[in-house]
Amino acid sequence: MAATAKKWTLAKKFDGEPKLSDFKLVEEPVTFSLKAGEILIEAVFLTVDPYMRGRRQEAGTTMIGEQVARVKASNNPDYPEGSLVVANVGWRTLTLVPKPEQDSVFGRLARPLPDLGDLSPSLAIGVLGMPGMTAYFGLLDRGQPKAGETVLVSGAAGAVGSVGCKVIGSAGSKEKCDWLTELGFDHVFNYKETDVQEALKKFAPEGIDLYFDNVGGDFSYSVYENNMKFGGRIVVCGAISQYNDREQKQRTTVGFIIYKQLTILGIIVAAYKDRWSEGVSQMMQWVKEGKIKYRETFTDGFEHMPEAFISLFKGGNIGKAVVRV
Repeated sequence: MAATAKKWTLAKKFDGEPKLSDFKLVEEPVTFSLKAGEILIEAVFLTVDPYMRGRRQEAGTTMIGEQVARVKASNNPDYPEGSLVVANVGWRTLTLVPKPEQDSVFGRLARPLPDLGDLSPSLAIGVLGMPGMTAYFGLLDRGQPKAGETVLVSGAAGAVGSVGCKVIGSAGSKEKCDWLTELGFDHVFNYKETDVQEALKKFAPEGIDLYFDNVGGDFSYSVYENNMKFGGRIVVCGAISQYNDREQKQRTTVGFIIYKQLTILGIIVAAYKDRWSEGVSQMMQWVKEGKIKYRETFTDGFEHMPEAFISLFKGGNIGKAVVRV
């Protein structure tokens, strides 16, 4: 049997901010007569995430990423035809997966969608997927917030509020700030309209105990140097403000790290793939109980994958960006 798959490849290496001309839509035949264990899957929802910009990919390679897909044909009893899976196969519409159990970045190359009940399957690549697990393990395992502490999150989060912390959030638009307020942040400010130091000295005059850093750049450097308490912890999750820089600024940070006795921790969520089910189970419970709120920004059409991705770096999404096929 044969079918035609569409995939987005990298036409050329990124240089600065991603552009439509960096991508190429390619069609390729998928020929299959399924051998034992093999499945054929068709994309339903695909994720676009900032980390994709930071990965070193060669021109001509398929853009990386996860998708929620439907099993179109199967010769594997663990993946019946019509069932849904989460698969780390990149920006593709149709994929032959020879070994779904093969090890991948976030566990299996393709894994059955967990029972989400009435929740949308798209959450498996959002609050119940890689982004949600990054927040869960990054904040609670790496950051270990304690009752009474002051936490700064340069981006949206929810789990910290459940342990009695004062949570400060920053965002780049009024709509996003309103969303953070709805999420339950104690204080919110628009970093594009408000002086960062003025806001933090107002909301956290005694300093920050824990900073969950999603943005990097001048914002974070200012926080590191001026607002962290002695013995404070910094969990570095990402640096979206720097991903498109052609040249990285050289900064000297060692002095105040030593002086303030700061602990700086990186978080790579793939390191927690053996605990993935734990995180999904807990986050799902919190979502169903209303303790975790979420939003999704949908882009319709596989042909619009590049636009959805580029929009991330222009602040075009609130919550998780998802492409709906």
